Amino acid sequence: MEDLSIQNVSLEVLENMERHQTKGFISSKALVVRRGAPFAVSMQLGGQLFNPKADSLRIKIMLGRLYAIVPVTFSKKISSSRWKAFMDPKDLNLQNPTIYISSPATASVGRYRFQLCIFSQGGKRCCGFGKFTLLCNPWCSEDAVYIPFEDQREEYVQSDSGLLFMGTAKNVVSRPWSFDQYEHGVLEACLNLLQVSPQHQKNRRRDYLNRSNPVYISRVVSAMINSEDDHGVLKGNWSNNYKQGVHPSAWTGSGDILKQWAQSGYSPVKYGQCWVFAAVMCTVMRVLGIPCRVITNFNSAHDTNDNLVIEEYYSETGQKLKHSNDSIWNFHVWVEGWMTRQDLGAGMNGWQVLDPTPQERSGGVFCCGPAPVKAIKNRLIEARYDVPFVYAEVNADVHTIILSQGRVLSMSKDTERVGSLICTKAVGFPRMQNVTSDYKFIKSPTSTLSSRSSSTISEESTLRRESSSKGVLVFLNLDKTPIAGEPVRLTVQVVNKDSVAKTIKVHLNAQAKEYNNSPSDTFWENHGVVQLAPMEVKALQQEISPAQYEDVVGDDMINLAVVVEDMNSEERVLASEEFNIASPELIIEVADEHSIVLNQEHAATVTFTNPFSHPVTGVLTVAGAGLIQGKLQFRMSPLPPGGRVQQRIPFIPGMVGIKMLQASLSFTNIRTTIRGFKMLSVHSV
Repeated sequence: MEDLSIQNVSLEVLENMERHQTKGFISSKALVVRRGAPFAVSMQLGGQLFNPKADSLRIKIMLGRLYAIVPVTFSKKISSSRWKAFMDPKDLNLQNPTIYISSPATASVGRYRFQLCIFSQGGKRCCGFGKFTLLCNPWCSEDAVYIPFEDQREEYVQSDSGLLFMGTAKNVVSRPWSFDQYEHGVLEACLNLLQVSPQHQKNRRRDYLNRSNPVYISRVVSAMINSEDDHGVLKGNWSNNYKQGVHPSAWTGSGDILKQWAQSGYSPVKYGQCWVFAAVMCTVMRVLGIPCRVITNFNSAHDTNDNLVIEEYYSETGQKLKHSNDSIWNFHVWVEGWMTRQDLGAGMNGWQVLDPTPQERSGGVFCCGPAPVKAIKNRLIEARYDVPFVYAEVNADVHTIILSQGRVLSMSKDTERVGSLICTKAVGFPRMQNVTSDYKFIKSPTSTLSSRSSSTISEESTLRRESSSKGVLVFLNLDKTPIAGEPVRLTVQVVNKDSVAKTIKVHLNAQAKEYNNSPSDTFWENHGVVQLAPMEVKALQQEISPAQYEDVVGDDMINLAVVVEDMNSEERVLASEEFNIASPELIIEVADEHSIVLNQEHAATVTFTNPFSHPVTGVLTVAGAGLIQGKLQFRMSPLPPGGRVQQRIPFIPGMVGIKMLQASLSFTNIRTTIRGFKMLSVHSV
């Protein structure tokens, strides 16, 4: 009889990936498994049958030049700390034996090779070969990324779509994003990101060994998402000149970015801003098996001199001035990764801030984190990594200064504005979850303040700012949330606190501004004089018409300020608010949306009604990971004010589960893009 030989090694891909919660990666055509759990490999033998008493099996598992040689035993007891391989003696097929390979819960992430050898009597040897990709395992209680709730694992690891939050704290805009981790080529790009990193290029052995630790992995990923120090994924651009690439607002998902980066030979993709950096990092982290979510911090401080104070300067007529290197972004977006912090102790376990947007260097490299959220809340600034920087982003005080010819006319302080809302997408639902209290201790409003009617401006902050005023108070309120195509209506309330009459100058000023920059020139202003009797309160009604803001603002914000001047004492008091104008949403409707079935054609309808005061033209783009291959685009003819247009969108679902269909309409004659999304549940039958 001919000698024993291994004719084929089957990786049992479908069964293993079903068991390891990796079936979404099936398009990669490779075996993808998670550490800390066994997976099956079966052999088809030729010649003699396998003889358990006379033949022995050994597996050599290789990651780069690192390797482990593992004997195959009949003991099903696996180890959390070392590689094990076994056969089940109760279910042993001597012609086609199955071997179970189990990695430690601390195994390094990466692409592995293995060599499976049978040693028979007389020292004869036959071998088979295979490959697999190993990821972190949030389902394994001994893995550093273990997260104990299934709904959170579904949301923070498996979900391939989500919402990013933008705008302002009082008018939050939900932006759909496709994380695309199951799209063809994305897994490979994420693994290549680790290989291209400077850490790997400098010392491959050390890098492979360190990939057991999610703290290390997350720092590498944070640095590699931006291209400042390496062959990173994205080039940042806040210049308003995007001719050499794609406007950051045009991206709808991570897949196009990661695939373009990989296909270009790792040249940076142009361009990204904070939400793009964060969303792409979220994709990479989820691919690697580290639970991750996108966080938005509204009124995010960038404190360049580490004094926890942001200075803002205004002219005596309410125009905001560029006089400081410090800044407050209307919103800033980062991510949190879930992991234990064995380097810091159990008290620092859980969510960790990671920020791939290149702002400051950490350890000589443009990256940030992982900074424990618990350390930020408790101001444990000695904890690694970058806790002081993130602490300032959510806690800095704001000093507002009115200048005239270089002379300080007044100064007020606001301790509540920075980090006024910190949020993420809720688990399992397309809505916002407020996580501000995870980052900071929330002060309870006093009974006096809580009894006041709320508005789009924080009255508590306004009162605190104006508490230094001796004789005059001013409040600035938006009458309702500003909506595109409608006037911005506002009320200025001027209060005379004295028992003598006053003559008050009132200066109103509006400037367009990007979320991360100082405002541009004034586009609307109003000046007047008000007579106030002793202890009198007067309300002044104002409005900014659509014709005045539509061509200036686009997707930008508005900085609105009012300065009142007591003409007798020359005392000046300022109130301000930065706000966004809510765009209409595209309406997406799907017939029989509760009967969406895999591999069958369905149709959606996208509807848009023009709210603007002039005709608009544009391009409609529709995408949906697991629903549509690539993107569909449609050009929209000129649509008059109040006009309505509908577009039918056919789609054939290719994956089971909750999927997002998203649409964006980019106008060619105004600087605005409007969006809409629809969550669909795809069933197998």
